[in-house]
Amino acid sequence: MTSESKKKFRVPHTYVILFGMIIIMAILTYVIPAGQYQKVELNDRMVVDPNSYSTVEANPAKPFDILKAFPKGLAAAQSIVFFIFIVGGSFNVLNQTGAIEAGIGKIALGLKGKETLLIPIIVFVFSLGGGTIGMAEEAIVFVPIGIALARALGYDAVVGMAIVSLGAAAGFTSGFMNPFTVGVAQGIAEVPMFSGIGMRLVIWVCTLLIVIIYIYRYANKVKADPMNSLVHELEAEEKDKAIDLSTIKQLTKRDIIVLLIFGLGMLLLVFGVFKYGWYITEIAAIFLAIGILSGLVTGTSLDDIAKQFIAGAKDMATGALVVGLARGILIIMEGSMIIDTIVYSLAAVITSLPKVISAIGMLLVQSFLNLIIPSGSGLAATTMPIMSPLSDVIGLTRQTAVLAYQFGDGITNSIVPTSGVLLANLSIAKIKYEEWFKFVGPLMILWTLMASIFMIIATLINYGPF
Repeated sequence: MTSESKKKFRVPHTYVILFGMIIIMAILTYVIPAGQYQKVELNDRMVVDPNSYSTVEANPAKPFDILKAFPKGLAAAQSIVFFIFIVGGSFNVLNQTGAIEAGIGKIALGLKGKETLLIPIIVFVFSLGGGTIGMAEEAIVFVPIGIALARALGYDAVVGMAIVSLGAAAGFTSGFMNPFTVGVAQGIAEVPMFSGIGMRLVIWVCTLLIVIIYIYRYANKVKADPMNSLVHELEAEEKDKAIDLSTIKQLTKRDIIVLLIFGLGMLLLVFGVFKYGWYITEIAAIFLAIGILSGLVTGTSLDDIAKQFIAGAKDMATGALVVGLARGILIIMEGSMIIDTIVYSLAAVITSLPKVISAIGMLLVQSFLNLIIPSGSGLAATTMPIMSPLSDVIGLTRQTAVLAYQFGDGITNSIVPTSGVLLANLSIAKIKYEEWFKFVGPLMILWTLMASIFMIIATLINYGPF
């Protein structure tokens, strides 16, 4: 056997994986019939009529459609694509002031010898955001901070991203008071808003414990031997940028002003999201203001601010383009009108299963559908009008159907390559999708097993009120 054949198999580049998925989906448009549900208005929201599915004229993807999927995907996901560029550029301006480094260094010194407190504290804080205001996109801007802090304490970028993104995901998955997922789903299922919160709080605690232990075990391995890091090559490249606690600079008055600007910006962000429903555009605008003001406060010229912004945005190009490529998969499915057919077929399969198995099947179906409908409210509007009456037929409570949706939407957000938020996080963290997949894959299995147990419990106790 030659040395060439002995080489380990290398996971293809993320672009190759996603483009391959576009091709596979295009082929499937020749196999899966085109179909469509009619939409009706319910509580000021357009949802599907569960009894309206019908096949329509086939419109399979052409070879040229495969190539057009990328630019169309970029156009469809433009808000997230430009959000990544603006946050990347603005954060670089903020980072160049040195205030973030000094602030993180001070926190890291305070945690010296107590590094293990970092993981539960930050995971808990972000889980509160995920469980109440549905924090997802809002957490993206905190990923660089999490990574810098993790590195200062001897961990890696994976730990830094995980404590922020998986913390928010833990709260988002439990959704104990999340109006954008559980609230919408319960409204469509016609069950009282935020009813059943007791079980969701138990789910929140279990989800938190699992993710904290999971991150903690990985972090300890990295701290013991940096070569155990899944991103050790990235860490070697970023070594010069890591915060050295032995030479950390003292906080100056200007640094404190910059940190106050950042803190006030984050408070404004949370207030705007909760009070006025701010989204990607407003969050990007706030971070742009933070970057510009931080540069001006520290005496940076406008020309240098512009150059720093461009340099930061340039670093985000690879990840930003990934978002458009991933959206191309959905472009193919939407253009060929096969999404509703997939939903209809999966719902039909569930009805043929035993009651308890149907509950788990409903969870798995929602998890799969989140791959092709990676929007919490969008998934609820598409699936809950179907799953709610379906649960009546099967003998499950509608609250159980909401629980299946909540798990399916929340858990897989951290791994599906069509999630714009995940890809934005990876872009800012400079972590390859395949590296993150290796890290988070086992956790997704653990969370899914946990969710399955709760689905069985919900079935046995007739989780209600109805």
